Amino acid sequence: MATIVRRNLEGRVRSLARRFPVVTVTGPRQSGKTTLCRQVFPGLPYANLETPEVREAARIDPRGFLAQFPRGAVLDEVQRAPDLLSYIQVLVDEPGRRGRWVLTGSQHFGLLEGISQSLAGRTAVVQLLPLALDEVRRFPRPRRGLWDVLWSGGYPRIHQGRVPPSEWLTGYVATYLERDVQQVARIGDLQALQTFLRLCAGRAGQVLNLAALGADCGITQPTARAWLTVLETSFLVYRLPPLHRNLRKRLTRSPKLYFYDSGLLCYLLGVREPAQLETHPHRGAVFESWAVSEILKARANLGLPPDAFFYRDHRGEEVDLVLEGGSRALAVEIKSGRTVAQDFFAALDRFSRLLEGTTAWKPRLERRLIYGGEGAQDRLGVKVVPWSRIAELDWSLS
Repeated sequence: MATIVRRNLEGRVRSLARRFPVVTVTGPRQSGKTTLCRQVFPGLPYANLETPEVREAARIDPRGFLAQFPRGAVLDEVQRAPDLLSYIQVLVDEPGRRGRWVLTGSQHFGLLEGISQSLAGRTAVVQLLPLALDEVRRFPRPRRGLWDVLWSGGYPRIHQGRVPPSEWLTGYVATYLERDVQQVARIGDLQALQTFLRLCAGRAGQVLNLAALGADCGITQPTARAWLTVLETSFLVYRLPPLHRNLRKRLTRSPKLYFYDSGLLCYLLGVREPAQLETHPHRGAVFESWAVSEILKARANLGLPPDAFFYRDHRGEEVDLVLEGGSRALAVEIKSGRTVAQDFFAALDRFSRLLEGTTAWKPRLERRLIYGGEGAQDRLGVKVVPWSRIAELDWSLS
């Protein structure tokens, strides 16, 4: 029997279910949405709309389909039968009607578009991303070394049976391209899209240049933009926006590109063994992408918006991540090196001096350094945190 572990999002889902008649869980395919919902709501019946006969029943007779569930149900991949949302709205609006509807979906844009039209104000929406580091550690015999952790990523199926990541991800990418992409956008040349996906992997952690990305793939810039939107819609990649505060500097306006899952990123980069990462030219980018995604997962599990940016000026001075929260800000540098070096602190020091010299934005600034080593310390006013303790930190700025 496959091992099931507790997810960090469980408490928030339970809390929201007490206040909303509908809870919608989005996230990438195979991130564990179904398992989470069936664990949290074991008393609710379950229907998977990926199953052709179930989807056909919901399409032909939506009222009759929903009537099977007088007390509500878990409806999986509900974007496959979007008309159901309007009928669920009618049910939850009936006076005295009691029930609990839990919806899941893997296509963020299409699902939220339907929800905004039919279930606005009636549903809470949460994101379940791939496993965070502390969730991975709940499996029996979890991978522990840095390169093992980055290489294996956070898709639950890989850890449930200790499946070789490359084997599982080969099927995952093929299924994603052949089925999921076609549900979001009718892209005829799937080979070109696979090339585009691998080119995106090669640009992880970099400022995005859509024109260059499109040219390298042999497509136009508008097509590159549309395809990137598809990847974001499917929760594969994330565009981290630049900080746009008035800091009397000419700042970069383009976002940086990251992958939500480091295992998928490694697979697309051709990394087939953990040891390859130690000397791989993209080692730093993989580590940075992993660290950013861990922080985004922590905030998503708390129900917080990302409120995450990077700072880069026209001279190339950069801080990897800046979180904002009211009167506070958190600047984070991310280094894959195993030994803390003096130059790791240079960007944080420059950013601190920049804030001290401006009157436009005066947050209470905290600084952290996430690195590939093992020892924690406070140094030069910076909290130095080893990669293995990233999940122990509070990223809420509360």
